[in-house]
Amino acid sequence: MNDIPERRPNAPRLTGQVRIVGAGLLGASIGLALQNQRIDVILADSSPAQLRLAVDYGAGRPEQPGDNPSIVVVSVPPDVTASVIEAELARFPGAVITDVASVKLEPFRALTDRGVDLTRYIGSHPLAGRERGGAISARADLFLGRPWVICRDDETPPDALALIEDLALDLGASPIEMTPEEHDRSVGLVSHVPQLVASILAKQLVSAPDSAVRLTGQGLRDTTRIASSAPELWVQILGSNAGPVVDVLDGIAADLAKVTDALRSPDAPGARRTLADTIAAGNTGVARLPGKHGQDRRYASIVVMVDDRPGQLGLLLTELGDIGVNMEDLRLEHSPGAQIGLAEIAVLPEVQQRTIEDLEARGWRIASV
Repeated sequence: MNDIPERRPNAPRLTGQVRIVGAGLLGASIGLALQNQRIDVILADSSPAQLRLAVDYGAGRPEQPGDNPSIVVVSVPPDVTASVIEAELARFPGAVITDVASVKLEPFRALTDRGVDLTRYIGSHPLAGRERGGAISARADLFLGRPWVICRDDETPPDALALIEDLALDLGASPIEMTPEEHDRSVGLVSHVPQLVASILAKQLVSAPDSAVRLTGQGLRDTTRIASSAPELWVQILGSNAGPVVDVLDGIAADLAKVTDALRSPDAPGARRTLADTIAAGNTGVARLPGKHGQDRRYASIVVMVDDRPGQLGLLLTELGDIGVNMEDLRLEHSPGAQIGLAEIAVLPEVQQRTIEDLEARGWRIASV
């Protein structure tokens, strides 16, 4: 007879209290997701106003005497992450402490230099976020399908590691193990440098004439979307991960120099090949990006013209379901000066032609493929 109770489908893996220190975007989003699973979430924040707001949004409750969390999630700015981790380790000797800062090596080194026992500390980082911060922007589904990096070492107890993995899984994320060094090099490339590149590009719009800005299309919107992020936070993040970021920027600077030289003399021997090779290498890089469910595959695109009237987009999505097509991705763009929108739908290549024919038969206009 098996005395181990089976876990109900969709039941949370975590059973104890979870304390979250820092009720901003990530902290409040974690709280919302766990509260939806009826897990007791304790919120703490140095800002009473931020704490009250997160509580009002349903991300958890204020701390009370006698609280005994099994996990403490530290979600504070990078410059105070190590100090808060140290304080939480001392205050809750029975809890496993993790943090969700976007840099992992610096707090680990700071705590090690202070001689802090890190047996119960496991650094982690969900690769999820939004351009806007604060509890008001929090979402319970923020981590669904997103990677959640967990940085363990040889002394990490298996039961402590299991708790942090359960946390990530309960939030719908995909746990990935890395060393702090691997993590910081990786996010330097896929997160920190893109922020800088987007910001530098968006900066060019400050002095651009209105006539140019009015021509803005989806390409510029896509490449500058994250440029709305908070400068105060990013100064800390970039300063904490300067080495890996500089390495990537040096490579970008070298490539930009080659392209710039080619464009100064576009008719010079080899100039056009330099431009073509650069664009082609970009194609190869994009092809490596994981798609839906982490699959490394490319999708076919269908652009549908949608009248700018209430209910039209919902009708399109309904009819895609009626014809049995699974939409892999969706991007929307409004056509400037026209009462029409463009819905770019990503589908599997093998259903592209059938989807076009079925939509056209139902009266939809296809802009391009």
